[in-house]
Amino acid sequence: MEWILGPWPWYVSGPLIAVMMFALLYVGKSFGVSSNFKTLCTICGADKTCDFFRFDWKAQRWNLVVLLGGIIGGFVASRYLSHDQVPAINPKTIDTLKGYGLESAGASYQPMELFGKAAFSDIKIMFLLLIGGLLVGFGSRYAGGCTSGHAISGLSNLQLPSFTATIGFFIGGLIMVHFIFPLLF
Repeated sequence: MEWILGPWPWYVSGPLIAVMMFALLYVGKSFGVSSNFKTLCTICGADKTCDFFRFDWKAQRWNLVVLLGGIIGGFVASRYLSHDQVPAINPKTIDTLKGYGLESAGASYQPMELFGKAAFSDIKIMFLLLIGGLLVGFGSRYAGGCTSGHAISGLSNLQLPSFTATIGFFIGGLIMVHFIFPLLF
């Protein structure tokens, strides 16, 4: 039971994801998180001003329940089923990140300089998070889905567009980490 307090191994989490994918395929649904933003915007009244948001959002209630379950499950797992959530990363990577000013690298689950409470008082960090969020939102809609939808659900359905989008996500991530991120810090 030691693994319950740390990151779950692939032989536990992988089959759980596969069972979820089979269940969704069985009922004719596909998994994705970004589509919930469209649903939430429609619920809030965006359908009154834009044709893109005019659809039967009630047919997507199941996906909102999946999203809520993911949020609740993440909270329960992080608060009650996890211990020492610091990922083991290469010491060279830690040194590189510390050179960028991310002193929490290797000491916390996420860089507190970017996602801690102090980030809300730094205009540069707030600007980067805002622009990053807009780009991720635009990109997920432009690609017809997010990384979870394409890489998990789309690839399990053997969809070529999902394969192409997933390759694009990884290439974009590599470009960001190796070329753009060093310029920002």
